[in-house]
Amino acid sequence: MNNFKKIGLTALGTSLIATSAFAGSLDVSGGASITLSGKDKGTAANGFSMSDSITFSGGGEMDNGWNVTVSYELDDNETATGNMDSRSVKIDTNGMGVITFAGHGGSSAMGAVDDVMPTAYGESFDIIGGTSDVGKTGTEIYNAIGSAGSNNMFHYSSGDLVDGFKLTASYVPSGTGEVESSTDLAVEYTGMEGLTVGIAQGENNAAGGTGNTDNSTMYVKYAYGPVTVGYQESEIDAEAATADDDYEAMGITYQVSDDLTIGYTESTYNAGSETTDQENSNLSASYTMGGMTLSIAMAEEKNRGGSTAASDDVKGYNINLAFAF
Repeated sequence: MNNFKKIGLTALGTSLIATSAFAGSLDVSGGASITLSGKDKGTAANGFSMSDSITFSGGGEMDNGWNVTVSYELDDNETATGNMDSRSVKIDTNGMGVITFAGHGGSSAMGAVDDVMPTAYGESFDIIGGTSDVGKTGTEIYNAIGSAGSNNMFHYSSGDLVDGFKLTASYVPSGTGEVESSTDLAVEYTGMEGLTVGIAQGENNAAGGTGNTDNSTMYVKYAYGPVTVGYQESEIDAEAATADDDYEAMGITYQVSDDLTIGYTESTYNAGSETTDQENSNLSASYTMGGMTLSIAMAEEKNRGGSTAASDDVKGYNINLAFAF
């Protein structure tokens, strides 16, 4: 990341800070990376790509001691909203937690921990891509179990109000694409050296009525010396049995040296609407040398979207070379 220039900004406080005004600056930051990816089934030709987004961010301290920061991401791949991608306003209350309003690209409290298994590079399901040679796309190809999410949502993080405990909550208002509002709550404990334990409960009320679901996850990770291991279980509880889904994941990483980490993670998605589970695995490594990081992942996905077709047993890879300056 590098700040290329600063753009002066003067803004009046929002209704939450009714009478205060602040002057700050927006820093422009970006990254440099080259990626090569591919898989053994599919029609994609050129697997090379590069980073193509920049982020404007800045903020300042209010008269009441609060710190407000704003972030806007311009992304060449985001065409639905005119190249404006993730954007948010974050209010740090200086002792009572952090409130984030995400205009786009926000995450619910449960969605933020949908898969937290240790890995050197990438989750078990995110290397091969989101399309299927037999027609399954998007949510028909399973990843982890999250909860509701939309534009213009709220997120709260307590930080460590009590030593070792962190509380997060989120609220997705009803609106376009969300028939009813949804709320999430998550708790994480890190008070014992090397141990992380978490649990989250969320809703997905986007469909409304009988389509609403209750989602939950729990996870544990333990780091001992150079080794970190983890295990996670998640589920969707719906009115219809065919909409009840389960997710199980595990992972392990080994830090060979200060510069090199290797890892292995795998997951199983059991969809109530399918008779066959989708299985994912990812063997990865990450090596840092000065300001350069080389990350490699080799992944396998069996029964994509619950399909037993031979074309939905897929192997793939992703190689990323990133530069920090």
